[in-house]
Amino acid sequence: MCIVVGLLFMIGTYLILTKTLLRIILGTSIIGHGVNLLIITMGGLKKGGPPLLGIENVTYADSLPQALLLTAIVINFATTALFLVLSYRAYTVLGTDDTEQLRGKEDE
Repeated sequence: MCIVVGLLFMIGTYLILTKTLLRIILGTSIIGHGVNLLIITMGGLKKGGPPLLGIENVTYADSLPQALLLTAIVINFATTALFLVLSYRAYTVLGTDDTEQLRGKEDE
């Protein structure tokens, strides 16, 4: 699982360093998915028992990483949607999605 997370981070970083806005947005989304996998992997299964029930020698899933993961999924979706709307608006107004050309349009 660590290799998959590393690959997602590598692909996301590569996409963020490109020049087009759509690839940058996809890169941030892929890095968000890598973070989600990292959180769920680090959560794992707990040994012993739930602290309130008095049951011992049972494996159970901790609910805190799952709650953090659901929150991260919602935030990732919202930021991806916001970035897509902003890039579409920039493309319709300026006529390009290349970041180098967008920097040149800023000076005019």
